[in-house]
Amino acid sequence: MLMIVIRVLYAFICAGVCLAAVQPEDVPQIISEHKFASFVVFFLLTQTVTLGDLLIRRKRLEIISAVYFGLLIGWLLAYLLLLGLGPVIHTRFHPIVALLLGVMLPYMCISFLLQTKDDFRFIIPYVEFAREVKGGRPLIIDTSSLIDGRIADVMDTNVLDTQLVVPSFVLEEMQSIADSSDKMRRTRGRRGLDVLTKLQQNPKVDVRMHEVKDKDLAELTVDQRLVALAKRLGGRVVTNDFNLNKVASVQGVEVINLNDVSNALKPRYLPGEQLRIKVIREGESFGQGVGYLDDGTMVVCENASGLVGKDIEVVVTSMLQNSAGRMIFGRMTGAPVIAGR
Repeated sequence: MLMIVIRVLYAFICAGVCLAAVQPEDVPQIISEHKFASFVVFFLLTQTVTLGDLLIRRKRLEIISAVYFGLLIGWLLAYLLLLGLGPVIHTRFHPIVALLLGVMLPYMCISFLLQTKDDFRFIIPYVEFAREVKGGRPLIIDTSSLIDGRIADVMDTNVLDTQLVVPSFVLEEMQSIADSSDKMRRTRGRRGLDVLTKLQQNPKVDVRMHEVKDKDLAELTVDQRLVALAKRLGGRVVTNDFNLNKVASVQGVEVINLNDVSNALKPRYLPGEQLRIKVIREGESFGQGVGYLDDGTMVVCENASGLVGKDIEVVVTSMLQNSAGRMIFGRMTGAPVIAGR
């Protein structure tokens, strides 16, 4: 609402300024003869700023700072260079050289600052200091974690307070999956894009799209490029891909495995505790019945293969847990304990 009020006030002010600009008698003849048309043209020109503001919704302080300081430094260098070259430049060419330097050097400075903004921070010191205190090392998101979708739920809990980095090659891979001819892959790819959109729209989450144009990384696989980028940015990789987890760990890159996070938050069950499950299907071994807890944990019960579709009480006998998930083994309440189990 505040921005709407500001934009309306800006439009009224611009209208007043444009009206004042076409009223004087000493204005050029083309303006004096077509005052209304000139007023409309001037007003539309002033509103291009509002249009740009509406189109660029997610503004970044480091980009604005890079453009601002690039202009200042470029014009300063142009002025100093013009002073140094003044004695050797002919008077007739002086305005032309000044114009060329005033255009070329600001562009070079802005381009340099924008392309190197990830290597150093050229913004207001206090703002950058507050940012460093707030967050930790960036989290490099891979395709599997976006398709999985749990990263969006984790960020909603405010447990992680750091920047999420989505490399350009990850976005390209996800787009190729979303455009696949296979219906299942296409659904998974679109789910990943929806999760990324949800993260970008979350005001609590800082998501940065990282453009990777390094030719040395172009020949590597996506997993290898993720590890190399994590090393370069000093970040951690977020994934639920078991193979990527191993590759990154071997190369000394820290990994946040979403399966490990999920398993760590699941309630612990000790041998002797009782659970109530519904037998969904028969197990792989003879006599076993398989059911699931509300959190998706698989429960394998002995001598329950004939009770498919029924609710039973299970006593926990053991539990198996790894990065792929958690599995609970048990027997029905009142069933005899078999030696060796």
